[in-house]
Amino acid sequence: MHPALGILLFSITILGMEGFAYAAHRWVMHGPGWFLHASHHRARSGAFELNDLYAVIFAVPSIILLLGGVQLGWWPGFAWIGAGIAAYGAIYFGFHDVIVHRRLPHRYVARSAYMKRIVQAHRLHHAVESKHGTVSFGFLWAPRAEILKRRLKTGGGAIRASADAD
Repeated sequence: MHPALGILLFSITILGMEGFAYAAHRWVMHGPGWFLHASHHRARSGAFELNDLYAVIFAVPSIILLLGGVQLGWWPGFAWIGAGIAAYGAIYFGFHDVIVHRRLPHRYVARSAYMKRIVQAHRLHHAVESKHGTVSFGFLWAPRAEILKRRLKTGGGAIRASADAD
């Protein structure tokens, strides 16, 4: 496989993972997978939370594709796709766990308009502690804060008051 095609597959996979992550977060984590994700919407005691199991779950396809594309003789593009999934996971970890939730100590302060927008959107997502009524399910892209605040007031606030924590 030509390296340019591999890099293209890698890049498209990273971009596509944002769509996958949005859907998984909105309809799985805030749906039937809430039993794991709920720990992320509550105060954490200790270094880990049940929600961390999602990192393991989402790493499995990446590992299988990397292994198949590199060692098992499958189509080489699978390795590039697996690497793209892993890269998205690393970007997610750096942004979400390190920058936003400060699970590792650092001195980084969001200064760019993009980073401020993403951090604020994620904080607005956590304004709701139940699986219902929250906003902003993406990790690398989010609507402007004004839009999210309006959504919280019109839909999220009413739902939050009546929803139980499941």
